[in-house]
Amino acid sequence: MSGSIFDLSVPGRRASTIPGAGGVDGNVPDHSRRKSLPKLPEVSELDLVRHYTNLSRKNWAIDVGPYPLGSCTMKYNPKIHEQSAALPGFRSLHPWQAPEHAQGALKLLHEMEVALAEITGMSRVTFQPAAGAAGELTGLLLIRAFHKANNDERTTVLIPDSAHGTNPATVRLAGYKVRQIPSDDRGLVDLAALESALDSSVAGLMLTNPNTLGLFERDIEKIAAAVHSSGGLLYYDGANLNAIMGIVRPGDMGFDVVHMNLHKTFTTPHGGGGPGSGPVAVSERLARFLPAPVVALDQATGLYRWDDDRPDSIGRVHGFHGNFAMVVRAYVYIRALGAEGLHTVSERAVLNANYLRARIETEYPMAHPGLCMHEFVATARKFKKDGVRGLDIAKRMIDLGFHPPTVYFPLVVEEALMAEPTETESKQTLDAMADALLQIAGEARSDPDLLHRSPVTTPVGRLDEARAARQLELVWRAGQGD
Repeated sequence: MSGSIFDLSVPGRRASTIPGAGGVDGNVPDHSRRKSLPKLPEVSELDLVRHYTNLSRKNWAIDVGPYPLGSCTMKYNPKIHEQSAALPGFRSLHPWQAPEHAQGALKLLHEMEVALAEITGMSRVTFQPAAGAAGELTGLLLIRAFHKANNDERTTVLIPDSAHGTNPATVRLAGYKVRQIPSDDRGLVDLAALESALDSSVAGLMLTNPNTLGLFERDIEKIAAAVHSSGGLLYYDGANLNAIMGIVRPGDMGFDVVHMNLHKTFTTPHGGGGPGSGPVAVSERLARFLPAPVVALDQATGLYRWDDDRPDSIGRVHGFHGNFAMVVRAYVYIRALGAEGLHTVSERAVLNANYLRARIETEYPMAHPGLCMHEFVATARKFKKDGVRGLDIAKRMIDLGFHPPTVYFPLVVEEALMAEPTETESKQTLDAMADALLQIAGEARSDPDLLHRSPVTTPVGRLDEARAARQLELVWRAGQGD
């Protein structure tokens, strides 16, 4: 069957009937009227369903199998979340709905803010950022507003050398310069290097804990004290909150700003199943700068309302109030598990990562040996003598029925393989994944060309990535076939 739905198009076929609008012709100005019909495919409902069903079968998904992407948590999305978000009162709600007619939604936002503030140890939360990267930018804009209010002109933000790739980009977008802090031989922030970099130009330090190497920053209290003593603020990249949720709180470590990825920690859809949501929580001294409006409870009437009277706000960072349906899903997750359940989630995420690490580390040594948190970074550099690289191992994983781990990140680890199995995978799945990795290690020595050819079981095989980058084809054209 053809790879494009346009190739199935036959004039006159229809998958649905759209009722006429009626009575609008005179209200549409001539310059806004189409001069010709849009060039859309004309297919039957059966063709339409089969086409997209077949496409879905060519893609990997968390509902198909494990997705152990280190740093980009892919864990199961419980279907009760979808049912809850699809409730008519939520699904049909318009963002301009009068607050008195949206009390249930506002109450949910208020209760979710209380929950996330408690989980993170912060004071207030905004749900406006539409993704984790938007949350990062919002967090840095809040830091900028804080310093500006104190007439303190600062120019630089510090990031560790193992930082998430979005961190330096966000720093630049926020108008700051980037200064990198090296890791020490433990894989943790080099405290001496940090202290020497801190001066009156530093607005703050961006950090995640556990860090991107999957290790807990043991010196976090000293780090926070050093940053604060220089007048800077401490920003928490919430990508790794899944490892500590319910056990220890960023606010108690000394962080001033926390962004969260609802998909990574609270099981909302990720990637194409989004849209995303990246709430930002802040300490009390930053609360007045949050994007407006925020939800407020009128104690006199018991009604919820939007509070727009926030003169120090950084302004909106989203057209409305964030991606509300994502917040509904995460709210269901938190209410279903409760405090004890969230604590167990983190324990099992750490347990699963350490079990998988222990199963494979004889063949795939850890970048930093010893216990990890919810993810680990192994290295495949020993296979380079056999002509095999981390990318070859990742491609072979696909043939054996597994989504590969993250490769070549963090950049500070040669031939990095970064895996995060999450708490939702069973021991049987982890054993199967470990067996596959150990099998590949043997194949790398006995038949390296097998790995170079992989994957061979997928609709699309190994691509020439350099050619793909130079000769991009992003637009379908009639007659070009598959």
